[in-house]
Amino acid sequence: MASVVPLKEKRPVDVKLGELPSWILTWDFPAKGIAGAFQGGCYWYYNKYVNVKKGNVAGVSMVLAAYVLYNYCRSYKEPKHER
Repeated sequence: MASVVPLKEKRPVDVKLGELPSWILTWDFPAKGIAGAFQGGCYWYYNKYVNVKKGNVAGVSMVLAAYVLYNYCRSYKEPKHER
């Protein structure tokens, strides 16, 4: 006979899709941990994208790539109508 495992002690692989919301609610989220994760994410984003070294080509290339992608998406429907 299979033993019944409490929902809190189940591994992530053993949780069924219907049990997922109640399984997540069994976690203990301290406010300090959530704030620390948010702060770490903000610091990571700032240091990676905002506080970049001067003279690096990455910032210019990101803007150029966004410009090219925007223009391609904007004019994508036009060649279809010309066929």
